[in-house]
Amino acid sequence: MSSWRTILLRIGDKCPEYNGNSDFKEHIEICYGVLRRELEYSGDDILPFLLQCAEQMPHKIPLYGTVVGLLNLENEEFVKNVVENCQTNLQWKRENNHDGAWISIGLANLACMHSVLLDSDFDEDDALDSGNCNRIRILMRFLAVLMCSKVIQPGSLVVVFETLLSSAATTVDEEKGNPSWQACADFYITCILSCLPWGGAELVEQVPEEIERVMVGVEAYLSIRRHISDIGLSFFEDDDDTERSPDEKDFLEDLWGRIQVLSSNGWKLESVPRPHLSFEAQLVAGRSHDFGPLSCPELPDPPSTLSSITCGKQRHDAELKYPQRIRRLNIFPANKIEDLQPIDRFIAEEYLLDVLFFFNGWSSRKECASYMVGLPVPFRYEYLMAETIFSQLLLLPQPPFKPMYYTLVIIDLCKALPGAFPAVVAGAVRALFEKIADLDMECRTRLILWFSHHLSNFQFIWPWEEWAYVLDLPKWAPQRVFVQEVLEREVRLSYWDKVKQSIENAPALEELLPPKGGPSFKYSTEDGKERNEQHGLSLELSSMVKGKQVAREVISLVEESVIPVHGSEVALRVVVQTLLDIGSKSFTHLITVLERYGQVIAKICNDQDKQIMLIDEVSSYWKNSAQMTALTIDRMMGYRLISNFSIVKWVLSAENIEQFHTSDRPWEILRNAVSKTYNRISDLRKEMSSLKKNLASAEVVAAKTKADLEAAESKLTLVDGEPVLGENPVRLKRLKSSAERAKEEEASVRESLEAKEALLARALNENEALFLALYKNFSNVLMERLPDTSQAGTLRGLKTIQAADEMAVDLEESSTMDVDNENGRPQKSQTNGGKENIRYNVGEKEQWCLSTLGYVKAFSRQYASEIWLYIEKLDAEVLTEDVHPLFRKAVYAGLRRPINEG
Repeated sequence: MSSWRTILLRIGDKCPEYNGNSDFKEHIEICYGVLRRELEYSGDDILPFLLQCAEQMPHKIPLYGTVVGLLNLENEEFVKNVVENCQTNLQWKRENNHDGAWISIGLANLACMHSVLLDSDFDEDDALDSGNCNRIRILMRFLAVLMCSKVIQPGSLVVVFETLLSSAATTVDEEKGNPSWQACADFYITCILSCLPWGGAELVEQVPEEIERVMVGVEAYLSIRRHISDIGLSFFEDDDDTERSPDEKDFLEDLWGRIQVLSSNGWKLESVPRPHLSFEAQLVAGRSHDFGPLSCPELPDPPSTLSSITCGKQRHDAELKYPQRIRRLNIFPANKIEDLQPIDRFIAEEYLLDVLFFFNGWSSRKECASYMVGLPVPFRYEYLMAETIFSQLLLLPQPPFKPMYYTLVIIDLCKALPGAFPAVVAGAVRALFEKIADLDMECRTRLILWFSHHLSNFQFIWPWEEWAYVLDLPKWAPQRVFVQEVLEREVRLSYWDKVKQSIENAPALEELLPPKGGPSFKYSTEDGKERNEQHGLSLELSSMVKGKQVAREVISLVEESVIPVHGSEVALRVVVQTLLDIGSKSFTHLITVLERYGQVIAKICNDQDKQIMLIDEVSSYWKNSAQMTALTIDRMMGYRLISNFSIVKWVLSAENIEQFHTSDRPWEILRNAVSKTYNRISDLRKEMSSLKKNLASAEVVAAKTKADLEAAESKLTLVDGEPVLGENPVRLKRLKSSAERAKEEEASVRESLEAKEALLARALNENEALFLALYKNFSNVLMERLPDTSQAGTLRGLKTIQAADEMAVDLEESSTMDVDNENGRPQKSQTNGGKENIRYNVGEKEQWCLSTLGYVKAFSRQYASEIWLYIEKLDAEVLTEDVHPLFRKAVYAGLRRPINEG
């Protein structure tokens, strides 16, 4: 592998390629010297590789920009091509489909990484038209750095800024634009402002009037845009209820404020390296190149009929395409983070998010952690790094990557900074635990899954004695439920005795461990249990299955001998319990049983009521294992033995409703069912997209072969000296065969597409019915329990109902020992080594309402794209005038639909 590639990749790193030195000036000189020598031989390879490095390791952009500036002194043509390629990447970009997958192979294996770069798939979508936010933002930063290195004219960069600014201003204009797409306009302004820490000082020095015009334009834009509320996307539930103060800022307003402070400080900052200043005397001799004008893509026209629904749909689409990159999660007190300039936090977050984005992937985890701990900033940032990672892990509506990725990054950071980061992570967990009652339900679930997995990688070590006091709280208290769910997830990742051993410093917490026992088989013959006739039926069925009798024979036995004598309910119970017991040894055993004898279950569970009984039997058999209950129901749904409607009805049955605020068990089953339904639709859409491409290709081939055949048939040839219509018979026959095959292929693809379209239409109808049924059931169960709106019109009001009741209690009575009516323990007791005066003042009924409303909002948010398709029906059939305002508010918050639009 060529050394110049290694030199380019490793610039800025303390590594052997640079003699273990970390001086940026020396790195730039070495890299420049190597590239200058290699340009004559490898110029065509260096250019794309250099751009890839700059785009996919953006924290090194100031170094790459300075290297390009120095090369401009020696080879203007090469640097002109660099500038033109930047233009191309923004306007007619050849994009890597794998979002930087080439670099995720790992910097340790440079040859392998380069081969992936060469083999990457490309398409012709450009960054602006495709809305590739990360690439647009990074390329804009690179342009700012190239301007600092005298590679491009500052006026050209200002023209780019003004193009984006003009598009943004037009977008939010009520008459000329489409304000529903403000997310796109905000993104363009964010791109402009985020360039200024890297190039603002030079722009002010070289083109002060032009950059002042841009700043005035940005300020004017901020005055006409709509303030963005985080409703529905806040990490904490109370945030959605709290009235915003007039001076509270959204992300763009906050960034503008930070840029203004930077400007008032003379654009001085230390968190952005400025290596070009060390070469300024040389760089001024280079020729600056023009950067051509850009054109922003046309946005969709405003809806022909303006309404809250049509505008809401477009606003949702815009926010999906141009999402806000980060929502700050302030976990730690301000004194934990060093006294930074306001802009320093933004820059450090940019570095961290860039590394997380471009180094995602299993094989690049180590490099990700390595770069995150070695950012080019002069201050310590462990607390800021933790807040940034957790803000991404808990980001709503969904994190940029799978939660597992952040789990691995945190583990690697704990190993990379063993003396600092583990304590920071522990502090973050404690801080979030203190606020767990207000944490969004989706965030709470993600935190439980992350924390249990994190502990499993560190021998399940945690000072559980700190949280032992949760046993003194009522069973519905969120802190107690959190500890209970973490322990349950730990048991899934290990085994019961191991987890019990991990809480030996707080042995009383064993009460919160899930039951240790295995399956609960109703027809077990062990332990001298009394047998009845159903035991005999179970044994007979078991012997048939173990004897590998086919499903048809088992069905005959059930229909002819069991149902006529014992009835269908007994038959269902015996068959399901017996088959579950046979398949209980492992997940593979379960799959085998369902594949071989699923027909038996389908035969006796042929309607919704029977399927609900089937789910009841699964839940009864695996009552000691929430994991196996969820897995079994999920597999049965996959084999079409249980419908999603049956699962919804079962989850919202009276027995399960009582667990909504104390266990994740019913919610996990419901999440799986809705997710599987949604995934089927997603898969069909992907298959249809692929088939449409195949059909277009098949049509082209069919048209070409037909044209070739017609041309051949119309051609005059000489046969025995006489003119004959038609070409050589052998070739003509071959062309006819090709045309027929192409036509058949086109017809086959078209037929497959039509079949998929029919399946999708049916799936969408089923999905619509599912969501309507789900929300109707949610509305009904909540209407039964939610207090009158005069008592609680907000979540905060709901939380204070019991507290208000307690205020009315006579002070003398309250001075006696308060006994928790759920656990029979003194509320002020420190029996379990916890904190003094720990209480939870929300009543059980109110907590049930809070938890259920939180899950309603979470479902609405996660499946907003689907729900918006059926919003008219949802409004007409569910969100009527009679619906409880808190239920309406939860649905609207999940859809990010202003409540006053109802």
